[in-house]
Amino acid sequence: MKRSLLILFCLVWASSAMAQIRLGQSRYTSKPVDIMELNYSKPQTYRIAEIKAVGLTTLDETAILSLSGLKVDDRIEVPGDAISGALKKLWNQGIIGDVKILVTKVEGEDISLLLDLTERPRFSRVEFTGVTKTQEGELKDKVNIRGRVVREDVLNSSQRNIQKYFIDKGFLNTEVKVAQERDTTLPNSVKLRFDVDTKSKVKINEIRIFGNEEIADSRVKKKLKKTKEHARVSVFKDVYSRLTDASASDIANSIAHTDSASKEDVQKYINKNFKLNFFAGSKYIPKEYRNDKDNVINFYQSKGFRDAKILTDSIYNFDDDEINIDIEIEEGKKYYYRNIEFSGNFIHPDAVLQARLGIQKGDVYDKEKLDKRLNYDPQRGDDVSSLYQDNGYLFFNINPVEVNVVGDSIDMEMRIFEGPQVTVNSVSITGNERTSDHVVMREIRILPGQKFDRSLLVRTIRELSQLGYFDPETINPDLRPNFEAATVDITFELEERPNDQIELSGGWGGFYGFVGTVGLVFNNFSIKNIGNFDKWDPLPVGDGQKLSLRVQANGRSFQNYSVSLTEPWFGGKKPNALSFSFNHSVQRQVDFYNANNFGNELGFFKITGATVGLSRRVTWPDDYFFVSNSLQFQIYEFDQFGTSFGLSYPTGRSNSITINNTISRSNVDNPTFPRFGSNIILSTSFTPPYASLNKNLNSESSDEEKFKWLEYHKWMFDASIYTPLFGSNKFVASARAHMGFLGSYGNKIGMIPLERFVMGGDGMTFNNFALGQEIIGLRGYENQSITPGRDTRGTADPDPYGGIVYNKYVMELRFLVSPNPSATIFLLTFAEAGNNWGSYKDFNPYDLKKSAGVGARIFMPAFGLLGVDWGYGFDAIPGSTQRSGAQFHFTIGQQLR
Repeated sequence: MKRSLLILFCLVWASSAMAQIRLGQSRYTSKPVDIMELNYSKPQTYRIAEIKAVGLTTLDETAILSLSGLKVDDRIEVPGDAISGALKKLWNQGIIGDVKILVTKVEGEDISLLLDLTERPRFSRVEFTGVTKTQEGELKDKVNIRGRVVREDVLNSSQRNIQKYFIDKGFLNTEVKVAQERDTTLPNSVKLRFDVDTKSKVKINEIRIFGNEEIADSRVKKKLKKTKEHARVSVFKDVYSRLTDASASDIANSIAHTDSASKEDVQKYINKNFKLNFFAGSKYIPKEYRNDKDNVINFYQSKGFRDAKILTDSIYNFDDDEINIDIEIEEGKKYYYRNIEFSGNFIHPDAVLQARLGIQKGDVYDKEKLDKRLNYDPQRGDDVSSLYQDNGYLFFNINPVEVNVVGDSIDMEMRIFEGPQVTVNSVSITGNERTSDHVVMREIRILPGQKFDRSLLVRTIRELSQLGYFDPETINPDLRPNFEAATVDITFELEERPNDQIELSGGWGGFYGFVGTVGLVFNNFSIKNIGNFDKWDPLPVGDGQKLSLRVQANGRSFQNYSVSLTEPWFGGKKPNALSFSFNHSVQRQVDFYNANNFGNELGFFKITGATVGLSRRVTWPDDYFFVSNSLQFQIYEFDQFGTSFGLSYPTGRSNSITINNTISRSNVDNPTFPRFGSNIILSTSFTPPYASLNKNLNSESSDEEKFKWLEYHKWMFDASIYTPLFGSNKFVASARAHMGFLGSYGNKIGMIPLERFVMGGDGMTFNNFALGQEIIGLRGYENQSITPGRDTRGTADPDPYGGIVYNKYVMELRFLVSPNPSATIFLLTFAEAGNNWGSYKDFNPYDLKKSAGVGARIFMPAFGLLGVDWGYGFDAIPGSTQRSGAQFHFTIGQQLR
C-alpha cells in the first residue's frame, strides 16, 4: 500500500514538471532490481552514483547527460528542483519526443538514475509537387530543413517561406500542404513533401487615386514603378455603346439578363471582357507596393508638398485572379524655401556655402534635392559636403533643420559640424585573389600621408572599375576613422570577376567552306609568372597585361590572323602602355560559278602589318587625358584585285609607314554600362610625303609608281556622352558623334584608293570583308551599302571604292535589365543618321541617311559584349529608289563607331 502511495505521489509531482520521474524497474534492465522504499513526504538528499541514458538513435549519450545538468557525485534532493530542472532543460532543446527519469537503485545515500528518452524524428529529404525544376531549386534553398528535428514550428515556418516566395512572384493565393512519410532508408527519419498549388497569378485590374488635386492620376501612377494596372480599354457604358452600337439596356441584358445595370456592373463587364491582350498585366507584390507608396510620397515632397501622406489604401478582390487598389492621398500645402541660414561654419563663409547649395529663396521645397546638394550629388559633384570632405574634413556633418514654418514658407537652418582635418593612415585591399597587389595599388589615387579627399576616393573606385577585373557594383571602400588621432584607415573591398574572353563561333558556309571565329583575350596576363605554374589560370595571370589572339575565316574567301600584347605600366612606375601587334589578312576571289574552274582562286588581296605603340596618361588639361603614339608598317599585296579599289592595274604591291597619334579623354564610371561621363577621341594618321621627296613622280606617273608607297593623312573624331535619366541609375541617354576625313598632300598623287571609309550595317570587319578600309556601321542599312564606288567595282573604268569623308550621329536610350557581373543585360532604342561621300565637293553634312530601331546587349565575361539590333532605314541607299526598310544586325564586342 505504501509503495502504491509513493508511486502515485511521484507521478503527481512529475506532471507539474512536464515529465516523469519513476521509482521502479527500467524496461531496459534484463532482470528486476531491488528498490528501497523512499519517504516522499520528506525529500531526501542523495549522491548520484550512476546516471545513464537509453533510447537514443542518433544523439550522443554524453551530450544528452551534459544537457540535463545532472552528473555523477552531484548531491540532489529527491524529489527536488534538480530533477524537474533536468526535465525542463531536455524538453527545451526541442529534440526530445518523450523523457522519463527512472530510479534504478538506491543504496544508502547513493542513487542511480536512468534517463529513458525518445528522440524526435529528423527530416531526411524534402520534395515538392506543383512547381518547376527552377522553382524547386530555389525553394530548397529557402526550405533548408534537412537533418532538422520534426517540429510544428519548423513546418509552419517552411510553409510560410514557400508562400512568401510565390507571393513575391504575384501568386497571392498560393496554398501549401505538407505530407510526412517515414523514411525507411535512414533511422528515425521522415520524408517531407510540400504540395504547392500556386493558383492563378493575381494581377491588378485597376488603381484608383483619390484626394489628388494638384498632381494628375497619371503622374501619381507613374511613380508606382512596379505596381501597374492592366492596360485595357477603360471606358464606361456610354463609350462602350458608341463602340458597339449597343444601348445601355443591351449592355445590362448581356451582363445580368435584366433591363438595368449599375455603373459598376458595366465597368466590371467592360474591364473583364475588353482588355488589350497585347499588353501584359501587372502582378501584385506586397513588398514592391510598399516601396511604391514611399515613391509616391517622395515624389510629392520633391514638388513642394512637404506634408503629403497616404491617408488610406485598400486592396480588394475584383474577381478570382484580379484585385483593385484604392489610394487616398492628402496632398497638403505646397511649400517654398524662405530664409536659409548656416551655423557652426568657421572655415567657409555663408556666401560660399549658399553658392554651393544652389537653392534660393522662393524655390519649391524639395527634400530629395536638398539632401543631394548638402551631402552627395553624383551628377554634379559640387555639393556642400565636397567643400569639406575634399579637403580632409571627413567628420564633416550638416543637418538641415526647419526652424520656422509660416504659411507656405519654410525657414531652414543648416547646422554644421566641421571637425578636424583627417590624414589617411593606411590603404589596403582585399578580395584580389588572381590580381597582384601592385596592379591594384597603382590605380589607387588616395594614399597614406595625404589629407582625406572624397573626390580621390570616388576617382579610385572609378579606376578600379575600369580595370575590368572586379565587379564595379560591389567595390566598397571601408573607412575606419579615428577621431582622437584625426586619421582614417581605408580598405577597398573587391570582388573579382572573370574577365578573360573567348570568342567562338562557326559553321559550314556551303561552297565557301568553314565560317567562324576563334578569339582569346587574356586581360590579366603576366609574362613574369610564365615560370610560376601556381599562377596559371589557365595562362599565367596577375600583372594586368593584355594578350589577344584571334583567327577569323570565311572559308577560302577571307582569313584574318592577329596577335597583340600590351603592358599598361611599362617600367612599373607610370601608366605608360607599351603595345605590340601583328596582323595578317587575306581576301580571295574564288570561282564558284564556272563548273570547270570551281573553287579555284581568281585573285587575292593581302595585308600584312606590324605596330608598336606607346600611350601615357597626362595631367593637363586634367588627368583623364591619354596621349598615344604608334608606328605602323603595312604591306598591301594584290593579284587580279586592284580594279576592285579603282586602280588601273589589277596586280601589284603597295607599302605604307604610318605615324598614328591619338588624344583621348575618358571619365565614364563603368566600361560595360556607363551611367555618366564621356569618351572623346581625336586620332590622326600621317605617312611621309613620298611624292615631295621623289622629283620623278608627278600626276602623269602610272598608278604602279604613284601607289608603291601610299601617302595620305587621316583624321578621325569620336565622342560619346552618357547622362542618367529620371533620377534612376537604370535609364541612361547616350549621345554619340563620329566623323572622319581622308586627305592628300597635293595633286601629284591625289586621294589614294585605300584606307577609305565603308559605311552601312553592323560595323564589324568580319561581316564586311573590307580590307584596307575603315568600317563604319549604320544600323537599318545593309553592310557596305552607303559606300561610294560600290557599284563600279570590276568595271573597265572603276571609281575608287569608299568615301573620303563621313559623318555619323547616334542617340540611344538604354535601360539596365540586370547589373549581374556574370551576365550584364541592357536594352536600348536608337535613332541615328550618317552618310559617306567620295569627294569634298559632294560633302553635305545635312544630307544624312536616317534610321531608328531597338536592340539588346548582354555582357558575359567569357564572351564579351554580344548584341542584336533591329533597325529601320528611312532613306534609300545610293542607286536605289526604295527605302532600306527593316534590317537585323548582330554584333560582337564594344563597337567604337
